[in-house]
Amino acid sequence: MNNTLMNIIAAATILITNVTGTTVPKSISEVSYSLSNRYSNTFVNDVFSDNILLTIAYLGGKVKKGDTIDWEKIRANWEIKFTLRPGETFAFHDAVLDKYKGKIAVTTNAHFNSYEGFKSDGWLVGDGVCHLASFMYVVAKNAGLEVEAPTSHDFAVIPNIEKKDGVSIYSDNTLQNLYISNNKNEDITFVFGHKDDVLTIRVETDTIDK
Repeated sequence: MNNTLMNIIAAATILITNVTGTTVPKSISEVSYSLSNRYSNTFVNDVFSDNILLTIAYLGGKVKKGDTIDWEKIRANWEIKFTLRPGETFAFHDAVLDKYKGKIAVTTNAHFNSYEGFKSDGWLVGDGVCHLASFMYVVAKNAGLEVEAPTSHDFAVIPNIEKKDGVSIYSDNTLQNLYISNNKNEDITFVFGHKDDVLTIRVETDTIDK
C-alpha cells in the first residue's frame, strides 16, 4: 500500500471519529437535600420548600414576574439547567458587587418578594432562599469553582449544611449574595432535579465519547 493511499485512509478514519463522537455530560459534583426537613414546623417547612422551588422556577424561566403561580407545576418533578462559559459568573440576584458588573451571565431572575409570588412564614417573605444558596455554594465549592458568599448564615441553622457553608441572601444587598464563577477552560452546567420532595443539584462538564 503506497503512502498516498495510507494518508487518505488515515484522514477518513479521523473524519469518521469526529463525526460519530458524541458529547457526554460528566458529573464533577453533586448534592441532594430533602425539602421535608427544612424546619420542624410543618407550615413553616412548606413555605421554605415552596420558596426554594419557586426560585429555581424563576431561574429556569418556567415562571416570570407577573405570572400567576401554579403551585402544582412548581411542586412537580422536573429538571432545570443553566450553563456558565469560561470566565462567566452566576449571581443569586441582580444587586452585585462592582467587581462582578459586566460578568454576570445568569441570575435567579427573582427578588424573593410577595409581588413575585414568594410566601411568608409570618416572619419574612422569601424564607428558604438562603437554603438554596447554601446548597449551590456547597456543590460549586466541591466542583472546584470560584465561589464567594460575602455574608455568612451562621446566625441560624440550615439543616444538612455546615455553618461555615451557610449563605445569607437579601435581594437589595450586594453583600448578601452568592457569586459562582467558572474558572475552568470548559463550559460548566448546573442541573437542578426535583423528585419526590428531594432536590438534587449537579455540576457537569462536557466530554467527547468516541
